[in-house]
Amino acid sequence: MGKLDGKVVIVTGASRGIGATIAQLFAAEGGKVVCAARTLKEGDHPLEGSLEHTVNTIKAAGGEATAVAVDISDHAECLRLVDETRRIYGPVDVLVNNAALTYFVPIKDYPVNKWHRSIGVNFHAPFYLSQEVLRDMLPRKSGSIVNISSGAAIGPGRGPYSPETAGRGGGTLYGAEKAALERFTQGLASEVFNDGVSVTCVSPSQVVPTPGTVHHKLVTGMDDPRGEDPILMAKAALLLASEPLEKVTGRVTYSQEILQEFGWISNGKGTGIDRKGSGYSQV
Repeated sequence: MGKLDGKVVIVTGASRGIGATIAQLFAAEGGKVVCAARTLKEGDHPLEGSLEHTVNTIKAAGGEATAVAVDISDHAECLRLVDETRRIYGPVDVLVNNAALTYFVPIKDYPVNKWHRSIGVNFHAPFYLSQEVLRDMLPRKSGSIVNISSGAAIGPGRGPYSPETAGRGGGTLYGAEKAALERFTQGLASEVFNDGVSVTCVSPSQVVPTPGTVHHKLVTGMDDPRGEDPILMAKAALLLASEPLEKVTGRVTYSQEILQEFGWISNGKGTGIDRKGSGYSQV
């Protein structure tokens, strides 16, 4: 028996990195997974990874998954994603808002069109998708929404700053979006608690090597020894999606901390580090 047997799942940003690993684990646990992203085929995006690769990997392992290419920054596209999921598998049981976009541009130089697109993916889309899947979850008084955040939500601290202590520029918008996502998680969890729907949020305890974090030079490569294996984020998301509502809902946590608390890992690498002002991020 898998932890998600028969559950209908949507995972956004499932073409690579953390999202692909979450989709694979959720399918291995019996979920019927809709993998959503913009990149359908290899070569459609400069970074390695595609929905076809994720889905083929799941099916090769005996799991159930379907790819839906979608631009989640657009409200109509989000509605289409949920409608396609219902058509293929039925009402949604689990939503994982994982997709992320950042340009790492200083505020003084930030193009307005990129500003709006980033907010569209990182903050508006979780609202659009959560609102729509609640149409399935609330009448049945069950369901889980798991949001993927980042240590960037903490920010560089309250100052005062000096040339030695100030962080590198470019991550201001991304951090603000993730901070907003965490507050959104807490508020929505309170709203739907009595309706039996769990809403949670988890960040990596350490930067996760992915094609995106390598591209932005947040890690030296996919084998950076300082990095956190993406399977830890996938396991943390699975825990939050499958544990009883009263144990997890409203949590804004870190991967290794929640896994240790529930006994899913015995000794998490890097657990207990001080993340204030760490400036690490996840893409």
